Amino acid sequence: MEGMTNSAVVLADTAAYAVAVEEASQAAAAYYATGESTLDDDAYDRLARGIATYEQAHPQEVLTDSPTGKVAGGAAVGDVPHTVPMLSLDNVFSAEQFVIWTASLERRIGRPVTAWSVEPKLDGLAVAARYREGRLERLITRGDGTAGEDVSHAIGTVAGLPEQLGEPVTIEMRGEILMTAGQFEQANAIRTEHGGAPFANARNGAAGTLRAKDRPYTVEMTFFAYGALPLPESGELTGTLAELPHSEVLEYAAELGVHTAADTEVAPRTVTTVEDVQLRVEEIAALRASLPFGIDGIVIKADLASDQRDAGSGTRAPRWAIAYKLPAVEKVTRLLGVEWNVGRTGIIAPRAVLEPVEIDGSTVSYATLHNPADITRRDLRLGDHVMVYKAGDIIPRIEAPVAHLRTGGEQPIEFPGACPQCGSEIDASEQRWRCVRGRNCRLVASISYAAGRDQLDIEGLGATRVVQLVDAGLVADFADLFALEREQLLGLERMGDTSTDNLLAAIDAARTQPLSRVFCALGVRGTGRSMSRRIARYFADMDRIRAADAETLQLVDGIGKEKAGGVVAELVELAPLIEKLVAAGVSMTEPGATPPPEPGQETDADGKDADGKGADGDGADGRPLGGMTVVVTGSMTGALEKLSRNEMNELIERAGGKASSSVSKRTTLLVAGEKAGSKRTKAEDLGIRIAAPEEFAELIGAFLPS
Repeated sequence: MEGMTNSAVVLADTAAYAVAVEEASQAAAAYYATGESTLDDDAYDRLARGIATYEQAHPQEVLTDSPTGKVAGGAAVGDVPHTVPMLSLDNVFSAEQFVIWTASLERRIGRPVTAWSVEPKLDGLAVAARYREGRLERLITRGDGTAGEDVSHAIGTVAGLPEQLGEPVTIEMRGEILMTAGQFEQANAIRTEHGGAPFANARNGAAGTLRAKDRPYTVEMTFFAYGALPLPESGELTGTLAELPHSEVLEYAAELGVHTAADTEVAPRTVTTVEDVQLRVEEIAALRASLPFGIDGIVIKADLASDQRDAGSGTRAPRWAIAYKLPAVEKVTRLLGVEWNVGRTGIIAPRAVLEPVEIDGSTVSYATLHNPADITRRDLRLGDHVMVYKAGDIIPRIEAPVAHLRTGGEQPIEFPGACPQCGSEIDASEQRWRCVRGRNCRLVASISYAAGRDQLDIEGLGATRVVQLVDAGLVADFADLFALEREQLLGLERMGDTSTDNLLAAIDAARTQPLSRVFCALGVRGTGRSMSRRIARYFADMDRIRAADAETLQLVDGIGKEKAGGVVAELVELAPLIEKLVAAGVSMTEPGATPPPEPGQETDADGKDADGKGADGDGADGRPLGGMTVVVTGSMTGALEKLSRNEMNELIERAGGKASSSVSKRTTLLVAGEKAGSKRTKAEDLGIRIAAPEEFAELIGAFLPS
């Protein structure tokens, strides 16, 4: 969180200030009208801070159009008056700024704040939903804070905003309307089907959709309440709501049936100290990348009604709440080109070449484009200004072109007519194009992958050695590795007696690797290390996997209908390779796994067969981690120090547990090494058992590698 800063644009003179005010005003007008700003959030924040800094130094030069101190930058308008002003929030960008703000608030009210509410700052549009006797009557945007735009035509298209409350109360719910990741993808698919340009990002999609009246289609959005207040005719409810802490107001809203963030990983939480606020800020920031909706910060509020009342509000923002902004994960840049790369299974993947842009502390020059159909659907063109999204460790991706910034000079993206790697034909029958030669197109990459540490772990077989073997005609797939003879290897350049014997020993040892690693080495599309382990543990041996149909494969956790069909088809394609591996004596069983019950065998409500063992071999079967969900975080020490994360996950599953990457209520045990971070904090909050690496090693000692 130390890097959470937001530098301001430096304005050198009056002319630069005037240009900045005009640019900010135009951007704010577009942002609050349709979401189609000419600036991304980070650029607008830096510009606004530069304007404010200049005005502090030159108060006599302040222009009336300046966005400083105005709700929505002074740009939004509306004709429906708010009963109580609907204000914006002031921002801080670092822990130091937050501490200064809290000290100022406590000086203002003359006492320490004893309860803070910490909640996500949702990246949507602020709206007020007016209920009369429990029925949703009107939906109004924030506008300029005193009056907003009537968007009641959207009633019925917003999930989480019921048309009838659980009680017949007269009340106004305030919150954010946004599109979740799934809703955004669906919205763009529907929009492009009807000939429209895709939305640049989810906020743009929500803004445009909320105001649209005459579309021939509907798109769903989601409402998250962040407050509630009585309407003038609310009666007894007026005094009750006015005295409730903010946290209890949110609970009341949820009880009435209105959606809040309470059921998310970043649920509002009440804490008592500034230090606890900072910890929660760090937790929410760490979860940002995995959330199914956008956030651009964390909102901290004085929870008690008395603190809010004594702090009061300014013309733009309440003095008892602040937005702790996070580094931008969305930026606008230009699409300069498209590269077409061929993966180890023959998949032809497009990659965007971007004008370098700084996002979330790193320079982004490339982004994924998924597949040709995605390029067509998004109507991407070379030279486009594009919205690039990055969060956490996720590969940057392009959301969509910023269509209103087009100049007419953009050019269509050319798709390859032949495989860029080998020149063969392209199989374009599916969304993801593939070279007709499949794995043979990238034979070296395919064999190198199979020999990797997390697959067959054949030490001494790097890419250079694989190239030698392929060029010499000794291997045509990785099953041929097991047929290599000593004299053949000695005939290769830089292969002496010792290196040859070591490589043959490593290949021989690979024959005994568990089925999960062998299956992973096959490189079946749509599966990886964790999915290969799940498949191997469920079926226990290769014959059962190959005999399974798509319906049976869907019994494995994480495999849906589409993926199941793909796995079945690819196993048919891989049949000759699998037969060669069997003939070479490669293991085709998973140690410790229990085969699934035969068709018709009865299982109890927990999915266990008559012997009390789980159908996937992960039941409470006497192994030390039987039935447990285990998460590993931090640096391991002692007996676990040299194990990769994949090897740790294998160890957990051999010992009867289920390996997971995130802490939740379903987690049974957290193995916390050095620098465990936010996962340890979350486990402590949830009361989950925490074990040090040494304690865990002792618990599963019999399963540790010798």
